Amino acid sequence: MIDVKLLQKNFDETATALMRKKVSAQMIAELKTANENLKTAKLAFETMQARQNELSDLFGHYKRTGKNLDDLKTEVDANKITLNELLNTQRVAEENLDSIIMRVPNIPDANVPDGADEDDNIEIKKVLTPPEFTFTPKEHWELAEANGWIDFEKGVKLAKSRFSVVLGMGARLERALINFMLDFNRERGFMEVSVPMLVNRRALEGTGQLPKFEDDLFKIEEEELYLIPTAEVPITNLYQDEIIPSAELPIKMSGYTSCFRKEAGSGGRDVRGMIRQHQFHKVELVAITRADQSDAVFDEMVACASDLLSALGLPHRLVTLCTGDLGFGAAKTVDLEVWLPGQNTYREISSVSNTRDFQARRAKIRYKEEGKNLLAHTLNGSSLAVGRTMVAIMENFQQEDGSITIPAVLQKYL
Repeated sequence: MIDVKLLQKNFDETATALMRKKVSAQMIAELKTANENLKTAKLAFETMQARQNELSDLFGHYKRTGKNLDDLKTEVDANKITLNELLNTQRVAEENLDSIIMRVPNIPDANVPDGADEDDNIEIKKVLTPPEFTFTPKEHWELAEANGWIDFEKGVKLAKSRFSVVLGMGARLERALINFMLDFNRERGFMEVSVPMLVNRRALEGTGQLPKFEDDLFKIEEEELYLIPTAEVPITNLYQDEIIPSAELPIKMSGYTSCFRKEAGSGGRDVRGMIRQHQFHKVELVAITRADQSDAVFDEMVACASDLLSALGLPHRLVTLCTGDLGFGAAKTVDLEVWLPGQNTYREISSVSNTRDFQARRAKIRYKEEGKNLLAHTLNGSSLAVGRTMVAIMENFQQEDGSITIPAVLQKYL
């Protein structure tokens, strides 16, 4: 969450920064009222506490000089009751402000471009040239069904729409991709981890999925457990409530999990094929760093995901997200979009984000430096979404007869 001290020191500047991220005027007004209520409650408590301290000093003076203490004692006793009431009022005001702040997104970095939505994102560069075909390239669902790699109807039969069954060479390719990605990331210095795919509410609050995105999560009935929407949640929270020695940072991790999302806000987009599924596989990059390391590690993570795509021979581009397209917890994000010939467009396959100390403040992830406990910075990124990588391979490596060539780097895994 954002730093309450920023609100208290300079509310207008903080509010302006939040409005760059499309925070509503209503939420800004709620924040302002809650912040002012807390200020008022604190001032009232501190004023009464100062008066009580004066009376305590006066009480000692009266006692030493033999003055009558009855009236003074009555006031001291009455003030104790008032102090408790004012302290309770301050606690309620703090809890109210905290409940609002938990729904407030991260402040974007100053150099993040302003914009309304994805149309205002800025391309950084393109990597590799899209292939040219002597025939009209097919979309991935046609290729998947023709090659017997994916059965969408059986996914519906077993669950519901937006689930699928991967078969034969498709399943082998999926497994090869997961192994290749984990090996690639490990060679880049990211320690491999295997984590639960069910997490508690505290973990989801720590990385910012709760309370805002509860409608998009699959919850276990009668349990405070949720299926993870991304491995970012359990991997980041490995260090929840911990103080890490500064010398151990940065900590760089990579893990494979299935991910589960209701896609509540997708509005019927990408209902065909593998682009937007309720269950999908992903290899994730997560880093925990000192404040002075996070920019360099961010660039390293973007390069790692981009080089992985290049190793697979997949054309892609890097895009800086504008304020209107930036995720809830992100201070800045670079998307990697892979070329899909069947759709004749680039589609997101990875997002790499620096959340600064936003998640660390919620999850209480700190590091010790020169005797001080400081909030860490946390970063996360897809490396890569496995299903979308399969889609990209199918479309970019398709042959005129409908067969699909396997990228050279994967062949040893098959």
